[in-house]
Amino acid sequence: MRQYIGHLSISDPLHGYLRDAILPQIAAPEREPRWRVFRVSSVSDVYLYEDKWTGCRVVGKFYARARGLNGSNAPQSAQHEYDGLASLRSLGFDAPPDYVARPLGVNAALGDLLVTELAPGEQLDGVIEDALRAGRGERLYRKLGGLARFLARLHNRVAGPERVDFTPTQGYFERVVSHLAAHCDLTPRRAERLIALGHAYAAKPAYWQDLRVLVHGDATPSNFLFGRDQDVFVIDLERMHRDDRVYDVGRLCGELKHCFLRATGDPARAEPYIGHFLWEYAGHFPDREPTFAAVTVRLPFYMGLTLLRIARNTWLDDAYRRRLVHEAKAILAGGLQ
Repeated sequence: MRQYIGHLSISDPLHGYLRDAILPQIAAPEREPRWRVFRVSSVSDVYLYEDKWTGCRVVGKFYARARGLNGSNAPQSAQHEYDGLASLRSLGFDAPPDYVARPLGVNAALGDLLVTELAPGEQLDGVIEDALRAGRGERLYRKLGGLARFLARLHNRVAGPERVDFTPTQGYFERVVSHLAAHCDLTPRRAERLIALGHAYAAKPAYWQDLRVLVHGDATPSNFLFGRDQDVFVIDLERMHRDDRVYDVGRLCGELKHCFLRATGDPARAEPYIGHFLWEYAGHFPDREPTFAAVTVRLPFYMGLTLLRIARNTWLDDAYRRRLVHEAKAILAGGLQ
């Protein structure tokens, strides 16, 4: 989505900030910039600013407005995301094949604004749609391999020494279920069953034994872009924190399940791609098969949580939201057998 809004007024304080603090980092302007403004998100305050004269484009994200349920326990602020972007780039994620968008500035006085460069590439959403509509499944396999590499590098770069604390994630799971019970026609009996499943997972030692790693925190298709071959460009680190590595892996797998379910009505169509992604991820460890087994045993909870999280979205029709809840319950129950 990219909706043209108009031009930024020269009298707007944001104009002066972009001109004086941001534009000189990426160009040498010879005249007063004229910023075209595009809205790039329908659910959050994220905008694209394009200077008519230099052609420079930057992304502005305003944090002043609340963002709803969040399971990461990460501070929701422009400074937090700025620090996360800068930190990952300092760890070597500042050049292809794994490239994190460059942060350009923070301004708390302008709606708690973060400005970053515009990352190139095609979103994973588009790659998935291409696989479904044009039969380009091999391309999706290849791009998922690149994404598996990035996540494995991220997770291993700063791992341990603390063990995973599953308590915050279980709490988030229960808040999501409560939200669905209040807003998505989820019956009390089904809500109680989902809560019981969550407690059953919390009782499993596997969910507490791995070391905490740095996770992206919002591993959805819109937050990963792809260039040539397996180059990955990463954006939106507002929820980056330390957690179970399957927090990211399971969310991405749940998103794949959702994409195929919504497009085809058959969630099983996603399974080959999910399996490929998991196998490629495990291949970046010295013990591939044990890693694959350790990740997949913890996968059902995080996949089920992802589908429930998606079911909160009111722009989805009610029948499909109920289908998501049904699939989530089946995955959660199946993972305990």
